[in-house]
Amino acid sequence: MTKIASASPLNIAVVGAGIAGLACANLLAEHGVAVTVFDKARGPGGRMSTKRLDQGHLDLGAQAFTVRDPAFKSAVADWGASGLVAHWPLISYQASSNGWQLHNDLPLRYSGVPRMSAITRHLADSFQTHPQTALQLATRIEALQRSPEGWQLQDAEGYGHGPFDYVVLTTPPPQTLPLVAPWDETLAEACRTREQRSCWAAWAVLDGPLPIPPGGQSDWQMARIEHPALRLVSRNQTKPGREQQPESLSLMAHLDWSDTHLEDDPQVVAESLWAAFTTLFPASTPLPARINSGAHRWRYAQPSTADDQLYLYSDSGLAMCGDSFTASRVESAWVSGRQLAQALVDRSVQNKAW
Repeated sequence: MTKIASASPLNIAVVGAGIAGLACANLLAEHGVAVTVFDKARGPGGRMSTKRLDQGHLDLGAQAFTVRDPAFKSAVADWGASGLVAHWPLISYQASSNGWQLHNDLPLRYSGVPRMSAITRHLADSFQTHPQTALQLATRIEALQRSPEGWQLQDAEGYGHGPFDYVVLTTPPPQTLPLVAPWDETLAEACRTREQRSCWAAWAVLDGPLPIPPGGQSDWQMARIEHPALRLVSRNQTKPGREQQPESLSLMAHLDWSDTHLEDDPQVVAESLWAAFTTLFPASTPLPARINSGAHRWRYAQPSTADDQLYLYSDSGLAMCGDSFTASRVESAWVSGRQLAQALVDRSVQNKAW
């Protein structure tokens, strides 16, 4: 069974509806390219996804982001004017079992409003306002096939999608490798050499507010932690637009600890990271009870080393971009997707057709 894409002078598939894929798709669509974005999840977001609970929303991937690139700065200004982002955190700490110290953390950081996934949902809605665009969620792409008409994508249900002139892959290199290996050795080798680190992210919803930490303030928003297991804690109810939800923590593990405990049961991980958090308060301090907790494993969270190349494309008609090339920042993922899209548009102008 094959779903035929709309006829267009240029037709591109983007695999992955995270910020890199959606940034790429938006710029392509602005240039009149027919674009279809595929993602295995039920909603867009990637590592900017937000976990929804009855008690509120918790960010388990990116907690906040910085702005350096001029083009990204302009985009963030537009998002801010639309109420999609706001400055956060304003009060951050460095914390250990020895106490808490106020952390003057520059540059400014931003958070999505009312959750990080608001940004990617906005991008998903934006590109679909252009003609000949589509977002296909809950669609896991498992293989590529090449024909004289172009690229066909085969999903896990056996459906085919295409033909496409170009396929942009924003998935982590270990997941991209089996797709490109039969067709492009250069891209396959790039996947093999870009090793990825894992990260566990836990959450805890509490039945009351936390006590004032030793040496800190009651309204702290984020803390970097000195502990072998735990590296970062965010208080989700302090984020813009979530003021009504109860005390709800995101607990981000160190990468080394995550690699060591990669195959642990999620609830065991949640208990371990909560235990690490409790060491930041005196043993005699009563803490609120947890009414909900768990953990999510990001098997491919970020590259082992940063790369100077923000994207790759080849004459085979395949291309790669995303934060797997960089230091795993929201900004660099967006820039990667936009720069690849511009390179593909420029190439189409030069070649007229692929």
